[in-house]
Amino acid sequence: MARRDTNFYYSFVVLPARQRRAIVAVWEFCRAVDDAVDEKAGEKGELLAWRGELAACFGGQPVRTREARNLEPHIQAFKLTRQNFEAVIDGVEMDLHRLRYTTFDELHKYCLRVASAVGLICIEIFGYRHPASRQYAIDLGVALQLTNILRDLGRDLAMGRIYLPLEDLLRYGVTEDDLRAGVVTKNMRNLLAHQAERARGYYQRAARALPKPDARRLVAAQIMGAIYYDLLRRIEQSGYDVFSTTIRAPRPAKALIAAKTWARTMAGI
Repeated sequence: MARRDTNFYYSFVVLPARQRRAIVAVWEFCRAVDDAVDEKAGEKGELLAWRGELAACFGGQPVRTREARNLEPHIQAFKLTRQNFEAVIDGVEMDLHRLRYTTFDELHKYCLRVASAVGLICIEIFGYRHPASRQYAIDLGVALQLTNILRDLGRDLAMGRIYLPLEDLLRYGVTEDDLRAGVVTKNMRNLLAHQAERARGYYQRAARALPKPDARRLVAAQIMGAIYYDLLRRIEQSGYDVFSTTIRAPRPAKALIAAKTWARTMAGI
């Protein structure tokens, strides 16, 4: 997560060393859980093993993995709760038995688990004070996940997964075969534009929820949101061609967004 080729590097780099180590440990643990499904052919036993590691971390028992060892000291230091980590594992486990989502309400539950729960862990490390910051983390997590779903549509299709709600495919006259064909027709463009607008709505909800007294404490989250919002904009500018290539922002562009967001936040603008 802290490597320069990720969107996360540019938000983590602004953190004090103690917080940065904790955030990286959280990300590495969550990434390992996700890889247990994506890279190990969806083995449920792998997730059970990670649940065991989590239980050991919170129960003061010996752990087996590097990720759990790195996470363990930060649990007490930042008073992290087990519930949000369990939610992440619950969300990842959904990928073992759910390849389709009929409604957005169903997808929203998935987003809350795999993304918003991570955000709720992170704001504990950032040291938020205002209760409204929790809603900020929840809404921003949904926005980031919806952006990821758009960006990774082709990759997920190759793994047999469709995260776009089936009710939306029906509404815009797009079939699963159309998605697999990867041709951005008018109907396809309208479908993906709808998803982009939904994601934008959650970025706006997050911005409204962010309490000013916590703005500086949550500057890393704001940088993350700004970089992903730029990614959403690039997807739109591509005409929603998320099939022929993975849309990314160049590193200098991400660094500039991070610098501007940091400066604006520190200035109280």
